Amino acid sequence: MAPIKDIIFLLLTGGLAAYLCWYFYQRYNLHKALHNIYYLMGFAVLLVSGLLLIFLGLGILPSPYVLTVASLIPLGISMGLTEEYFPAWKKYFKWFALVGFLAIAITSVGGMDTLKKIAVPLFHGVAGLVIFLGPFYAKGAPKGFWWVGIGGLLIGLGGIALAFISVGKQLLFFSPEFVMLILTPLLFLMAGAFTLGFAKKG
Repeated sequence: MAPIKDIIFLLLTGGLAAYLCWYFYQRYNLHKALHNIYYLMGFAVLLVSGLLLIFLGLGILPSPYVLTVASLIPLGISMGLTEEYFPAWKKYFKWFALVGFLAIAITSVGGMDTLKKIAVPLFHGVAGLVIFLGPFYAKGAPKGFWWVGIGGLLIGLGGIALAFISVGKQLLFFSPEFVMLILTPLLFLMAGAFTLGFAKKG
């Protein structure tokens, strides 16, 4: 079981993730637009990950299976953004996301540490950049959608820091102890930023 501080932040994060899952499920039923499914996938994984962290503790984070499944959060949200706002790129990005997920899964589960050091930061980083920069360039996006970009910045930082820890390295001042200290508040702030941004869509 995670410490009480982490449990509180994870419960708050889970509440926001559950709301966003419901929100995108409703929007999919209304419009049948594929991008809502991608968003839903990302936030459903966030919800499940948060519950696992509550009951099993932060010690599961180095697990290759957790790392692999968690990669669906940035990949799902970034695919949703390209599907909705950058249709000219969506086909290529879907292939990128598929290759990225498989690369992370194979190198993590297969214990290929050298390749994992390349695959995880690369695909997490690109997906994070898409979520960070995409909302600022999205044509027709509602006012305030830039909050999604802030969420992308937070998910990118957290994901890359966790990736380095999973291979026994440190990114800048992101020591394992520091990452564990800020991880659950960071997840909450990330979910809050996403909620603020996506709720603008009405």
